[in-house]
Amino acid sequence: MRPRRRARAGQYAALLAYLVFLAFPFLWLVSTAFKPATELASLHPAWIPRDPTLANFRQAFDEQPLLRAALNSLTAALSAAVVAVVIATPMAYVMARRRGALARAASGWVVVSQAFPFVLLIIPLFLVLKNLRLIDSVSGLVMVYVVWALPFALWMLTGYVRAVPAELEEAAAVDGAGRLRTLVSVTAPLLAPGIVATALFAFITAWNEFFFALVLLKTPEKQTLPVVLTHFIGAEGVADLGPLAAAAFLATLPSLVVFAIIQRRITGGMLAGAVKS
Repeated sequence: MRPRRRARAGQYAALLAYLVFLAFPFLWLVSTAFKPATELASLHPAWIPRDPTLANFRQAFDEQPLLRAALNSLTAALSAAVVAVVIATPMAYVMARRRGALARAASGWVVVSQAFPFVLLIIPLFLVLKNLRLIDSVSGLVMVYVVWALPFALWMLTGYVRAVPAELEEAAAVDGAGRLRTLVSVTAPLLAPGIVATALFAFITAWNEFFFALVLLKTPEKQTLPVVLTHFIGAEGVADLGPLAAAAFLATLPSLVVFAIIQRRITGGMLAGAVKS
């Protein structure tokens, strides 16, 4: 028993160290956001601000249009998540249920598409969007986000579809349910956790994306939040640290809030699907 307890204690210690490692940048960001300029200039900054202030947040909103940029990011991220899930769900179902050449080709496309760095794709994408007159438009950026998120979303949803026993659909067909009724009443409820998780992935990826937004959006009024954050860095490379930390802290909140809201539903949906299976 003692060796087992020691092993378990070691596992918990390693997990705690990993959590601290992951949380350290965010905690330091929060601490910096509430520090006054005098503490930020200190050679030995403290973990906890000695004199917390909201001046950095006020300065960040005064210097840059954060609300407008956040609205642009929200529009692009939500649109990309919805479109990617709508396209990927039926494709994933076909790939999981059909064992033909088309399914194998689609699986190969998913794997190959993940091997290309996006830096190599920016010039072809720019030329295509230029011909479509979608440069410097949120619609063009949404198209890029959908294309970028679709392979991984398809891969995720294919795994969720394969986890749903085909016998359930066969039993529904025996009971007289048609294909559409089976998909809506049997398969879709069990896929709901996977669809939500995939949409969350696509949303967070688009919300945090920087490079495509930097290249494709030129008008300041259309720029997304990650691009606007770079405006807190001067021409000489000197960052306005306090306002930058405050704005970056606000930029991370939507992803945390969305994940906190749907995490319980994802877990509950998975357990419900396991019981029904």
